[in-house]
Amino acid sequence: MTEPRYKYLPLVDSPDDLKKLGRDELADYCGELRQFIIEQLSDNPGHLGSSLGVVELSVALHYVFDTPHDKLIWDVGHQAYAHKIITGRRDRFHTNRKLGGISGFPKIAESPYDAFGGGHSSVSISAAFGIASAARLRGEKRDVVAIIGDGALTGGLAFEGMNNAGAADTDMLVILNDNDMSIDPNVGAMKEYLLSITASKRYNRLKDRTWNFLRRFPRLRRAVQKASDALKTGLLRRSNMFESFNFRYFGPVDGHDLPLLVKTLRQLREIPGPKLLHVLTLKGKGYRPAENDQPNWHAPGRFDPESGERFREEPGLPPRYQDVFGRTLLELARGDARIAGVTPAMPKGCSMNIMMAEMPDRCFDVGIAEGHAVTFSAGLAAEGMVPFCNIYSSFMQRAYDNVIHDVALQRLPVVMCLDRAGIVGEDGATHQGVFDIAYFMPVPGLVVSSPMNESELRGLMHTAASHGGPFVIRYPRGRGVGGSAGAEFDEPAGKMEVGRANVLTEGRDIALLTLGPIGNVAARAALRAGADGVSVYHADLRFAKPLDARLLHEVGRKFRRVVTVEDGVKTGGVGAEVVRFMNDNGYPCRVDIMGIDDRFVEHGTPEELYRLCRLDEDSIYQALTRPE
Repeated sequence: MTEPRYKYLPLVDSPDDLKKLGRDELADYCGELRQFIIEQLSDNPGHLGSSLGVVELSVALHYVFDTPHDKLIWDVGHQAYAHKIITGRRDRFHTNRKLGGISGFPKIAESPYDAFGGGHSSVSISAAFGIASAARLRGEKRDVVAIIGDGALTGGLAFEGMNNAGAADTDMLVILNDNDMSIDPNVGAMKEYLLSITASKRYNRLKDRTWNFLRRFPRLRRAVQKASDALKTGLLRRSNMFESFNFRYFGPVDGHDLPLLVKTLRQLREIPGPKLLHVLTLKGKGYRPAENDQPNWHAPGRFDPESGERFREEPGLPPRYQDVFGRTLLELARGDARIAGVTPAMPKGCSMNIMMAEMPDRCFDVGIAEGHAVTFSAGLAAEGMVPFCNIYSSFMQRAYDNVIHDVALQRLPVVMCLDRAGIVGEDGATHQGVFDIAYFMPVPGLVVSSPMNESELRGLMHTAASHGGPFVIRYPRGRGVGGSAGAEFDEPAGKMEVGRANVLTEGRDIALLTLGPIGNVAARAALRAGADGVSVYHADLRFAKPLDARLLHEVGRKFRRVVTVEDGVKTGGVGAEVVRFMNDNGYPCRVDIMGIDDRFVEHGTPEELYRLCRLDEDSIYQALTRPE
């Protein structure tokens, strides 16, 4: 189906256009909007399931509230595609997540309707509280709504914001989009709690009917409210957890019943103070393949919209780094009862599900709570376990203090595996894993490493398991480089000497020092330079910390020019540490640092972004062959 066949979709370029549609037309518009998202993402991949689940909710919000004067804050943003299409970005939606196109997440600079940017979870309530407080201070009347998923509600920041906003009696609305999923199925006590209050529908229906009746009698309603609060405080200890935070709780309501959503939101606009509306939705709603397999259809890649067949990669490709991690973790756990796996809600995303299938009691999905994941791992390590805590590089930023205070300071043997390190591509600035080298380099006692290929990842994991102290392994999204029997697990893994680099090629004209998989790109550039008469000495550092001092002394003595290459920021990275080493030891060589400049890297394919950051093969070749 192409857009000219749509009846209502082309009529809506703003929330004002949406408000011109009648009730029956709104329902048809939702169907067209859902179909448009399916067709667009079938060819230009993105986050499908979560956006399909909130089509009716997105339409209801923009139909009822006066956006952008009223503020909608979308948590994470996986669910914001319908919002973007309604707010004037339908014609550009084919550029979603592409270089120069619109972002896959809400972004303040992109649209006045994006009240707050975000690609990480659990931020919406705190941000909404800040926005509502600013409106109060300026004497402005505006509605502020935070839309947060039940998965993101497991993050501690959500409770910090709720605690503060409730205590301040802030006029704001939190919508809890409860679909029992984040990327993988939700876990923990919060899931069970939401299930319990969802089951108490009779109580909630009676409560809502009573409150609606009392709207006609304002004084009586205020008296009943005061009596109800006193009763809940003194006798019942509040009716539920949200009300204990001073949020009036409403729901649960059907998140796909558009007339009910519109009616409910209009009523809630008239109620002052902090409120929470519990909305039940189905992730992948309206597209059977996504409904039936929600984890795989969170972000399914390219697919046939008619049949639902997902397009598979060609067979015989090298393994994905995450799968090498998952298989190696199981390999280690089979031979060592101390090994455990910890992940903040990403068992499939990091392939820890491989170990979970065989040893579920030694794997822990702690929910979307990165700081807790690290400190929980520290607790395991304090009692003799060797936990492998797998967190995406950009998400580890949220657990920095936990690493310093709970792991490094106590020298506990926690192995922190940073998946998605380096440039990750289409998810953009919120997800690029380019800061981890720099933010971990200053922490005393940490080993910071990065494998050049999938075989070295396996070797580093075996090394870390017996190291006896805190150990960081960073590795990229995607597939390895292939050609290694070790990565196929048909031979023993070779442990590595901590702090020892690997010399790949000898040379006499220039020294090339690389860290991680980008060394494979640099190796190709070095071969080209060699063909042009430039003899390149190339060493894979393997360890950003500790650096191989013996190798650096040799390089300092032999070479006048050194080029360092890393897929992280230049400031505070491994290149900067090489410069410091050369200066401290009086070596007169010039060091050219190749890395990410002092800016955020936006969205695009990894190949496009590495080229823009001048970390592609041509750029490295030019650096190696540049005249002194």
